Amino acid sequence: MFIEQNIQNRKKVGSIEVIAGSMFSGKTEELIRRLKRAKIARQKVEIFKPEIDVRYSKNEVVSHDENTIQSTPVGNSANILLLSGNVDVIGIDEAQFFDKGLVDVAVKLANMGIRVIIAGLDMDFKGIPFGPIPKLMAVADHITKVHAICVKCGNIAQFSHRLSDKEQTVLLGAKNIYEPLCRGCFREINEKQ
Repeated sequence: MFIEQNIQNRKKVGSIEVIAGSMFSGKTEELIRRLKRAKIARQKVEIFKPEIDVRYSKNEVVSHDENTIQSTPVGNSANILLLSGNVDVIGIDEAQFFDKGLVDVAVKLANMGIRVIIAGLDMDFKGIPFGPIPKLMAVADHITKVHAICVKCGNIAQFSHRLSDKEQTVLLGAKNIYEPLCRGCFREINEKQ
């Protein structure tokens, strides 16, 4: 009986999990897998993505392998706090496109006892740390770094090479605009430019 009371009186502890990597590394696939498992465990789950990400669907998070999960598009990170009612788990996809306030939002949610699972690109097409992801990785309880396969040589890829010559940092696209490259192939291509 003492053990049962102790378990019931235990404070709900939140956490921050970050899934980071290059394009085509399986970040969204892993996010969807974790969120579906939470739903199977009958946990209350809410999923958010940036409004600008309409590549595959306006109201779903969709992996490149076409696995999907219902989501709520939001314009900024503060909206996540406003829309996070009575939940156990919050998923956030394409976190690199959110404002830097996402770090504070994730910490507040975790401190409220919510499990926060965040997926995003850790570097932009130039190989520069991207958006709030580096700071999220610093405050995370768990980090999963996923990798793609280099399309040039078959080694492990951690860079998202842009096939277009457009220079803006945010350019939504998939296989028609980006390809995964290893460090050697990424360096070789960028040294030629």
